Amino acid sequence: MILALPYHYSLKKTNMKTKARLMASLKIWVVIYPSITIFLYLLGKPLSTLPLYQRTFILTISLVPWIVFAGVPFVDYLLRRIGKKKVPVNG
Repeated sequence: MILALPYHYSLKKTNMKTKARLMASLKIWVVIYPSITIFLYLLGKPLSTLPLYQRTFILTISLVPWIVFAGVPFVDYLLRRIGKKKVPVNG
């Protein structure tokens, strides 16, 4: 016997999953864009003599840990702080 969930339940679950994935991608982008920009501003010229695959390796080996262990957790922290400052509406 196969039990099927109502269509609206399945759609709501899919929409929530999509919203969470969209939020995650936006948080990652908010960290990646300025990080890459600063990295290239500071190290672009010195690294320009290296072949592309070596520059890419140095960029990713430096920025991925930064993004995973510091950048995204900091954005999460800021979002939690902003979320706590919301004033509840008395109804």
